[in-house]
Amino acid sequence: MTETLATSILHAILDARVYDVAVESELDSAERLSSRLGNHIWLKREDQQPTFCYKVRGSYNKMSRLTDRERKRGVIAASAGNHAQGVAKSAQEIGCDAVIVMPVTTPAVKLQAVERWGARVELVGDSFDEAYQRAMEIQKKENRVFVHPFDDPDVIAGQGTVAPEILRQLGTKPLHAVFVPVGGGGLIAGLAAYIKQLRPDVQVIGVEPEEADSMAKSLEAGRRVRLKKVGIFADGVAVKQVGAHTFKLCREFVDEIVTVSTDEICAAIKDICEDTRTLVEPSGALGVAGIKRWLRDQKGHGNRVRGKHIVAILSGANMNFDRLRHVSERAEIGERREAILAVTIPEHSGSYLRFISILGDRNVSEFNYRYANESEAHIFLGVQINRTREIESLVRRLQKQGYQTTDLTDNEIAKVHIRHLVGGRAPDVKDERLISFEFPERPGALKNFLDQVGTDWNITLFHYRNHGSDFGRVLCGMQVAPGRQREFRKFLRKLGYQHTDETDNPVHRLFLA
Repeated sequence: MTETLATSILHAILDARVYDVAVESELDSAERLSSRLGNHIWLKREDQQPTFCYKVRGSYNKMSRLTDRERKRGVIAASAGNHAQGVAKSAQEIGCDAVIVMPVTTPAVKLQAVERWGARVELVGDSFDEAYQRAMEIQKKENRVFVHPFDDPDVIAGQGTVAPEILRQLGTKPLHAVFVPVGGGGLIAGLAAYIKQLRPDVQVIGVEPEEADSMAKSLEAGRRVRLKKVGIFADGVAVKQVGAHTFKLCREFVDEIVTVSTDEICAAIKDICEDTRTLVEPSGALGVAGIKRWLRDQKGHGNRVRGKHIVAILSGANMNFDRLRHVSERAEIGERREAILAVTIPEHSGSYLRFISILGDRNVSEFNYRYANESEAHIFLGVQINRTREIESLVRRLQKQGYQTTDLTDNEIAKVHIRHLVGGRAPDVKDERLISFEFPERPGALKNFLDQVGTDWNITLFHYRNHGSDFGRVLCGMQVAPGRQREFRKFLRKLGYQHTDETDNPVHRLFLA
């Protein structure tokens, strides 16, 4: 059956009807990424589709083949967002009523797009699988035609039209590998079935998040595995179980599945933006994240891959703007350009400046400090690095200098929560003044600032985060005895930095004082 399915998918791709609504997306050279990785990296820009995602190919190929009677019945679909837009756009094109069931966790940008195309939306559950169950209930009740997001031959064939475009666009360039985001498997199944039957020398490699690796686990087990739960950061591929058709095709034609972390996905989003000035969604960046992980793994096994033509499919760009905060926070860690450390320092005059001096010329990206007791204070530290090995070297150096140091770079709780909770009330602190500062941001700016502050005043709280802007912002607590208020104001004026006394700010009273 697999052989028959593969042949029929190949023919169906050649006969697919997608270009009434879809476009032949560009295949762009990623110059910066290519230079860094030592290979020719190409980006298949499916973010250029009218729905900003490849899914419209499969949904339209399926729906354009409906009979007049089926169109009158209307369609029903379940989707985490991108397939929903494809169905809604296709329904509008062919004049068909559409109902889409989506998880409650669907990003607002995708929900609004579906409604804009004219489909009726029902929000159910936290994942695709719960939405799918509800869609099947509606399908039976209203006798609608169900448009599956991935496990349908017509849908698979529509998604697979990406493959002939890639081969045609590369021309005579020797394609080495294609990296494909994997959720339910529709895109990679169609693409692999086409490429492997025409160009068996080309590697087809799927990429999944570590928290949603249903295809990787299924191929490893030799059967479809159902995950108990999936992470929804890359919501476009948050599927607990891959399709039956897609699993059979992937088992025959896919060479390998690579899994990547959230931090690696964030780093890939940044890479893509730097090369294309486009912000793809997390699932859309999986291909690039997979290339970087795969090349690193190959090098680790002594198989250095150089000078090859490698394609990553940018599957979608439906990103909520407010997610950028999280992405930018994690991108440097994903690229291993930032280390996160917890350090305990002695609580006495001058220890703060001495600690900063030990860091040398390293660019400090984050510095959270809070007085703990009369003998010690705790620091949550972000430091920019060039290589992963620098983390171990820095930890050893600090420990050798007598500082208790813990590497938190891979500590999820620390990165998501603790970095924002450092501080709080310190009962033993007396006469604290809370001052916010601004200073021009440049390498070494934090050390220069602390040199100016000196050791005359005891620092009780310190928060600094470099966001790459023109000005660094610091929130600083200092002990100022009642008799030294005038002297302190004179010190602030002499310091020369723009500052504001926030001691009477209600957040000081509510959370810090």
